[in-house]
Amino acid sequence: MIKSMTGYGKARAVTDGRDVTVEIKSVNHRYFEMFARIPRAYMQLEDMIRSYLQSRVVRGKIEVNVSIADNGAAVPSVKVNKPLFQAYLAALKDISESYGLPLGADAAVALRFPDVIAAEKEDEDMKSVWASVLPVLEQATDAFIAQREAEGERLSADIRGKCAEIKKNVDLIESRSSELIGEYEKKLRARIEELLGDVKVDGQRLLTEVAIMADRLAIDEELVRLNSHCKTLADMFAEGVSNGKKMDFFIQEMNREANTISSKIGDLEVTSLVIEIKTCIEKIREQIQNVE
Repeated sequence: MIKSMTGYGKARAVTDGRDVTVEIKSVNHRYFEMFARIPRAYMQLEDMIRSYLQSRVVRGKIEVNVSIADNGAAVPSVKVNKPLFQAYLAALKDISESYGLPLGADAAVALRFPDVIAAEKEDEDMKSVWASVLPVLEQATDAFIAQREAEGERLSADIRGKCAEIKKNVDLIESRSSELIGEYEKKLRARIEELLGDVKVDGQRLLTEVAIMADRLAIDEELVRLNSHCKTLADMFAEGVSNGKKMDFFIQEMNREANTISSKIGDLEVTSLVIEIKTCIEKIREQIQNVE
């Protein structure tokens, strides 16, 4: 199935006292690249998240935001830094004695001193945390991929339409190119007669010149290759073959054939059709950059 590299997915669940939210979004990128925002206490999860996403996503610049709120899974312990508190009390006593101020210290004063009392959370088992995060990550990834597939379907339909437009213009060029030789022969004959007047034109010589020009204007091979590449590209999208790099190759080849046709034939009508073809090719090329 064709997938876009642009997508978004989000999921949330409460498991084992942990309120977990996972948000995934991405834009196009040549390779797989992941950037994660994870609470500092759970940074060990980043490699696990990366490994999981790489198993389901081929390309794209992916941003993952993970929020883990502890709803009582681990009760923090409160610790008192007694040496620091003793130092604060000594400083208070020194101030009291030096300036004749009442000491007035009680237990509550400890709360006003920085770093005297600290709440410390026991280290959590990362396997247990991962067990809470993984199901939410899976749900967010499912939603993320579903949106990429939906966008891929829209891209596919649009590109197949542009391929059909290219095919129509190729057919018009083929029809027009078959008329050019006859027109060239008429113009050449008229020009010769204008120059020579009543002198009889050498028919064999004229045919030779026309044959030389026909060889110069021959674009049959280019038209066949252009049609073939266009059909292959359309078939890939119709069959759901999601291979952005291979598609990009065919786009380059189609553009090369269009340029060759344009350089061989200077006819205004053909030039206009080639411009239409190259416009479609460029639009397809831009869209393919977002195919996984």
